[in-house]
Amino acid sequence: MLRCYELQHVSESMFVGMCQMVGTSKQVAIRRETADIDDMLHRQIITNKEVIEMLSGSHREGFRLKGSDFDYMFWPNDHRVIIDMSQYCNTANTTLILSDSSKSPPGFALLELLTRSRYRQVDLACVTLNERVYISSSTYRQLTCSSVIPNSIEHGPCGSGYIGETIEYDIAWSFVSDCWPPSASSWIDRCHSWPGPEVVDDIIRNGFHFVAIGHPLGPHKNEEWRISFSQAEYKIVNSMNHCQFLTYGLLKLFLKEVMNQQSEDTNKLLCSYHMKTIVFWAIQQNTLPYWCPQNLLAGFWVCFKLLLKWVYEGVCPNFFIPQNNLFLTKIHGHAQNRLFLQLHELYKKGLACLLQSYSIRSYIIDVLYNPTLSICTDESTLRSQVDYDVELITESSLVSIDQDDLCDLPKVMHAIEQLVYSPLTHYQAVTLQKLTASLFQYVAFQLQNMYTNTGYNKQLYIADKLSCQMLKLAAKFGCVSDLLYIAMYYYKTLRYREALTVLEMTKVKLVQPYLMYMGLVDRERYTEAVGGLSWSTKMRQAIAWDLTLDNNICYISDLLLEQQSALQDSSVQVSLIPVFVMLHFLEFLCYRHVDTTLSQAALYELQIMVHHDQGRFVGEMQRDISWEILGICQQITGNLRAALYSYKQSLAVYPFNNIQTATRRRIQDIVSQQ
Repeated sequence: MLRCYELQHVSESMFVGMCQMVGTSKQVAIRRETADIDDMLHRQIITNKEVIEMLSGSHREGFRLKGSDFDYMFWPNDHRVIIDMSQYCNTANTTLILSDSSKSPPGFALLELLTRSRYRQVDLACVTLNERVYISSSTYRQLTCSSVIPNSIEHGPCGSGYIGETIEYDIAWSFVSDCWPPSASSWIDRCHSWPGPEVVDDIIRNGFHFVAIGHPLGPHKNEEWRISFSQAEYKIVNSMNHCQFLTYGLLKLFLKEVMNQQSEDTNKLLCSYHMKTIVFWAIQQNTLPYWCPQNLLAGFWVCFKLLLKWVYEGVCPNFFIPQNNLFLTKIHGHAQNRLFLQLHELYKKGLACLLQSYSIRSYIIDVLYNPTLSICTDESTLRSQVDYDVELITESSLVSIDQDDLCDLPKVMHAIEQLVYSPLTHYQAVTLQKLTASLFQYVAFQLQNMYTNTGYNKQLYIADKLSCQMLKLAAKFGCVSDLLYIAMYYYKTLRYREALTVLEMTKVKLVQPYLMYMGLVDRERYTEAVGGLSWSTKMRQAIAWDLTLDNNICYISDLLLEQQSALQDSSVQVSLIPVFVMLHFLEFLCYRHVDTTLSQAALYELQIMVHHDQGRFVGEMQRDISWEILGICQQITGNLRAALYSYKQSLAVYPFNNIQTATRRRIQDIVSQQ
């Protein structure tokens, strides 16, 4: 058994290792705060929005572990669940639903529809029990499973699937309640020291959700709904210190790499949610006085022993509603005995059981073989500024404004203005800056589209001037790739030489050896070139990301067919195009009106890139649109054989941009010409 100082030394090594795998507190803050600004913005503009979307689960909490999925919750904005009839209010614009938990196990309830719903899925999911109308969770789940992403598969209360080969998602449709459930009132009484009163008040104020799944042993399992505290859980995880968060991460890794590898009979009995529940209880029960780097393994061992106790007893109490036993339907009888014996074997090995984890073992072995090894747990030494820049650019690129929101532009602009004047962290300010640049680009092209066919030259002139100003302003506080929106605009308005001037300037910036693109960068050259400069300067000089085209707007007519296809077939609102693909595409299109030799040279560069790139400039998710663009260029030049090959390649890769209908139509056009 490790002595106290040895245990602390190994814990420090583990802390460093977990910071490298899970992230430092600064990296986790970047992930959370960029997501928070997304929430803050959408809360300002959702009053007229039909459906609310919320990122939840591990990704929202700040994890970026390999295999972590994206969890989303959706709910109709004009539906509200009330707890008792005293909250009844006869409002014309709100569908009221009454929670009835009297006949359900703890943590579950029947949902009685009190007023009519305008949603077809809700109406179709209604069933009659004892002369009352209830919403069937199983029917509602079936009806909504693939409503966001087609061909999703039912998994628990969610519609699940993969985007590409690696990105897994879970989408749960739910109903929201602004109240706090009486069955969770004991949780409020338990929160003496953790989480703090401000967190508790915030959680209660924001209510909870019902997700579409019943208790397997309940009397009405097809009609019942499960209470979900996803929103509250995020706030609680957010209130953890970093050592507590890393303990949670260590349990997740240990579950995946050790516990779930013990036997096929037991590898799906425990899940990440059980690990979260254990950490919550361990912290609240004050089982460890100090959660710090030197006590990381002590914290893990406290949690592991609690898990062993729960499995032995067959009881895992829900953190909010302890009467809801999370083990009740899975961990009992023979399976419970098998799981306990396997965990007990790990327990007998002590902390040496962590050596069975391939991600973790090296951080233990290094210290055991070299006890005098100096370990520095100062997080400022664990990551460079480049790492944080990569983190920020990656996370901020996930924040966007929906097309539905942009229909009410004054409201969006007002929401952004309100946020600008509110207290923002540095990471949130950067995210908002990028978001505003995207908004200006949207408005610029929207204005041009609105006034092109009006016949009023004065209005068109004013709109054109405003559009140019907004695109240039966006490029001033945007990044290198934002210059391409100016080039697109000039091409669309037939100013080919002006477009080529912008493209040449953009090309010079994009070929700099210190450019950061898709998270890849030469760290030494990047630091030499822009290290220590303001984030705005870094963006303008050294950072590029893929171009986002709103499919409701025509940016260039050559891609209109693809945008329409994405909208009609799958309601995909945006197309993502690699920067260098768009650069060569625009060069090809513009040079066709200026210099055909240079146009062919641009096409050759595009062809080499699409054919031979290994993920450096063309990511896996953008290969469909990249092959498509190459095919369009080849078809324009009359090289139909090459174009046909490119279109077939576009159909063969993952259909991220959902342009298959457009691709097939272009293939038919070629076949009809031959």
